[in-house]
Amino acid sequence: MHNICVIAEKPKSKVINPKNSPLPITHYPLPIMSIAYFHFYAELNDFLPRNKRRVKIIHKFGERASIKDMIESLGVPHPEVDAIEVNNNYVDFSYIVQDGDIINVYPISVNNTQSISVRPQPLSIIRFVLDIHLGKLATSLRLLGFDSLYRNDYGDEELAEVSHNQERILLTRDKGLLMRSLVTHGYYVRSTNPQQQIIEVLQRFDLFKSVSPFQRCLRCNGLLESIAKETIMHLLPESVQLQNQDFHRCQSCAQIYWKGTHYERLQQFIDGVLNSEKTEQSNHEHH
Repeated sequence: MHNICVIAEKPKSKVINPKNSPLPITHYPLPIMSIAYFHFYAELNDFLPRNKRRVKIIHKFGERASIKDMIESLGVPHPEVDAIEVNNNYVDFSYIVQDGDIINVYPISVNNTQSISVRPQPLSIIRFVLDIHLGKLATSLRLLGFDSLYRNDYGDEELAEVSHNQERILLTRDKGLLMRSLVTHGYYVRSTNPQQQIIEVLQRFDLFKSVSPFQRCLRCNGLLESIAKETIMHLLPESVQLQNQDFHRCQSCAQIYWKGTHYERLQQFIDGVLNSEKTEQSNHEHH
């Protein structure tokens, strides 16, 4: 009787070869991620998650990107940035980030050297346009004499276009709106308190010495002009006719203004805002 020995064949390895391609597909490992090290200064930390504030951020990336896009991907809108230092050299927004870059990003409060600023030249005339969340701030700015456009139905695209086309500083509580490429001059208002907001904006743009109250219409932003009482007598309540001699009218919407019961309240508001500058200066002198 003969012993029959069965030798099992070694299974053949499978080659993935879809669609009968002439050569097997080779699966290469994904490219190694690059790393950049970011440090954001002062108020730019307001835009970062709490665990990334005032620390070195290790940022991994796999695709070619400008430093502007990378800064915004971390949450900081470009109009808030004033200077960017990469490996001890200052660069502009078009710089392409390289593996191992050490990047310091500064706001205007830290950098005051125009020659290294990434921002455009300051506007020769300070004018504002405000988003739909800042109606009370718009009224306060008008009260203090600043040209301030506001509508409660402005869309984001229109706000960006108005800011760009009319060379107005965009004030907003929307970080995404500030990141629109059309916006070159803009500011994210930190405070949610209307009285603090006006002080914040005056400080940021150094406008305390430019305050000129009761020059603009609170309703439409138009300029006010003096008007003779006789020409508007028929429009005034009898009590107003008897108690007031000084009247102003908006050149745009014809709204009439006089020093009524609200005038003293408005004057107190203005005094409070202006006194805040003196308080701030006094605090600096004692530090």
